[in-house]
Amino acid sequence: MAKKRIVIGMSGGVDSSVSAHLLKEQGYEVIGLFMKNWEDDDDSDYCSSRQDWIDAASVADVVGVDIEAVNFAAEYKDRVFSEFLREYQAGRTPNPDVLCNAEIKFKAFLDHAMQLGADLIATGHYARVREIDGRFELLKAVDLTKDQSYFLHRLNQAQLSKTLFPLGEIRKSEVRKIAEQLKLPNATKKDSTGICFIGERPFRDFLNRYLAQQPGPIKTPEGEPIGQHIGLSFYTLGQRKGIGIGGIRNHQNDDGSSDAWYVARKDMATNTLYVVQGHDHPWLLAPALHADQASWIAGHAPDTDQYTAKTRYRQADVACQFDAAGAELFQLHFTDPQWAVTPGQSAVLYQGDICLGGGIISS
Repeated sequence: MAKKRIVIGMSGGVDSSVSAHLLKEQGYEVIGLFMKNWEDDDDSDYCSSRQDWIDAASVADVVGVDIEAVNFAAEYKDRVFSEFLREYQAGRTPNPDVLCNAEIKFKAFLDHAMQLGADLIATGHYARVREIDGRFELLKAVDLTKDQSYFLHRLNQAQLSKTLFPLGEIRKSEVRKIAEQLKLPNATKKDSTGICFIGERPFRDFLNRYLAQQPGPIKTPEGEPIGQHIGLSFYTLGQRKGIGIGGIRNHQNDDGSSDAWYVARKDMATNTLYVVQGHDHPWLLAPALHADQASWIAGHAPDTDQYTAKTRYRQADVACQFDAAGAELFQLHFTDPQWAVTPGQSAVLYQGDICLGGGIISS
């Protein structure tokens, strides 16, 4: 019987490198695919794609798999980056990783892999897939500190049925250990943070290249103007640094100290940025949220019931009541009000370890 052919996305990082090795050990025919998703300034210090390709090719050599590079920059710009800019222009804070997984890694990449005769695809994400009676579930990774199901919540049955996550059952410390044992050239490479097209550069500098500044007033909840902002797109809810009003003290505590300022609201109609003092100001705490563009892994919304949810990636699951409000709309009501719930981010629903899907926070 012929071996199953698996095409794995190899980024040059340690996770996808070890994933390729594990699949080969399990007896699959493994082909590596390096995705180039950004071209505008990839010769700069901030975008490491050239070095990443060298690392991926070196690893493929050590592990003993063929690798090819494929350019998805046009698709990325069209499906991910343009949406990213649109969201920022509308005053929201999008999560491009969620969009990249849905539109590039599990669409453009999956399609390309199938053209190469793949039976399945694989990535180095920390998550698990479970099949029960022909239905596929997305589960959290065993290593909860690395779990990436949040970023994968838009995947559907067809995509999950073709996907393996070799690291789902393994801890990150074990992955590093395997990489060292194999003497992989990238065994000690730092995990990438941020998004390829931004890299490690200052975020505001990057946005400045694509979005026009539209200055306007910064006001307190009482409507008192206390400064000027450079454009609502450049701020996110809950932001504390870089607001530009550091020297202004409004409310003082009993000991003479004063609480930090936080971005609390954006009024697009009047181009006004509202800030509040104190981490626990009522304007920063949301008892509920509305979401749209819902996507459910089972293909339909879950029943109205109690679940847990994440409203940002690095957050513990919180108890909530789920109510479907239409084909692609839903509401979450929280047992404990949530801090700085941010339009544009994803609200992702869980039932224990099972990721049910989610949507984009609208308010």
